[in-house]
Amino acid sequence: MTALMELENITYGVQNKQILNISNLQIQEGESLGIMGPNGAGKSTLLKLLACLERPTSGSIAYKGKKLTTAHVPLELRRKFSIALQQSLLLDGSVFYNIALGLTIRNIPKPLIKKKVSKWLELFAISHLAKKNALYLSGGEAQRVNLARAMIVEPEILFLDEPFSALDFPTKIKLMEDFKEIIAKTNTTAVFVSHDLMEIHYLTEKLAIIVDGEVKQSGPTPQVLEYPNTSTQSFLNEWKKFYPLAR
Repeated sequence: MTALMELENITYGVQNKQILNISNLQIQEGESLGIMGPNGAGKSTLLKLLACLERPTSGSIAYKGKKLTTAHVPLELRRKFSIALQQSLLLDGSVFYNIALGLTIRNIPKPLIKKKVSKWLELFAISHLAKKNALYLSGGEAQRVNLARAMIVEPEILFLDEPFSALDFPTKIKLMEDFKEIIAKTNTTAVFVSHDLMEIHYLTEKLAIIVDGEVKQSGPTPQVLEYPNTSTQSFLNEWKKFYPLAR
């Protein structure tokens, strides 16, 4: 089976310092892939490479079996990806305006924009916030808008860089529950970078552990968490002290 996206022999460095050395990483259509590792392991850099926001120093990235050139990634392909960051980075304007932004840029007709925004407002339970200025939202509300904005363009892959980490525990749990249901309902392929084992355990089917810029272990999430190899055992054991719910 051809992977939706595959990295082969990828290296990435800055100023003669190698940050990533990924021999192989695959993302299958419809799966939720988690990426974990110590601080500075290269998790966010890997996410940027996958989202074609950065170019690898060497190696190849293939999408649906077709290798992408590092010199130019077509806008048409970039628009198949969407990304949500830890900081929501909402603009000064209504919640409706912020969620609609991706469709507006794509010149989608206004009646269709209204219909789609209404759908995603409802899915994320924020219909009552449609006219509110996005700069005056709570953290949980802002992240719901951020995720709705990322998903309204119906990306083939959704990339997430610790979108729940800044939220208080009750807000995080409720949003994770809703988001997991939405991801399943829409069959969205998702790649999560997270430092939180609870998030990884709850939201992902497959897990890749990165240490020193290399994928040291990958496989089904429960298997990796339960049976770490010699390269990941120290990291995971230490992390489980802080996130006992992942045990």
